[in-house]
Amino acid sequence: MIGKKKIEEVKAFLGRGTEFEGKLIFTGSVRIDGKFSGEIAGGGTLNIGEGAHIEADIFVDSILISGDVYGNLEIKKRAEIFSPGKLNGSLKTFSLVVHEGAFFEGTCRMKTEPLIRAVEKEEIA
Repeated sequence: MIGKKKIEEVKAFLGRGTEFEGKLIFTGSVRIDGKFSGEIAGGGTLNIGEGAHIEADIFVDSILISGDVYGNLEIKKRAEIFSPGKLNGSLKTFSLVVHEGAFFEGTCRMKTEPLIRAVEKEEIA
């Protein structure tokens, strides 16, 4: 879909007004609308909702950003930033989409094929 967020079944949700610090490992789709700091890794889609504040190193298949993200990101397939989303940091990805009204400041390295990062099986289990 062009210009629309892909809707998937959300496996976990961190809502507005919540804060979490640590390491999040997941498969499937996760949505964060609150505050998170630490590390996020997983096989699937990370959806950062409007109003969210994330300070983390992120290693996922795909990311949808509508909130504020600060950190180092390695996105295997696709990174998409929607208005009023903000990304500050370094980004490695196969595909990047920045919508009008979105903000990206930092460095970006794009690959000609999807990134491969070995996530330990016991991390995902």
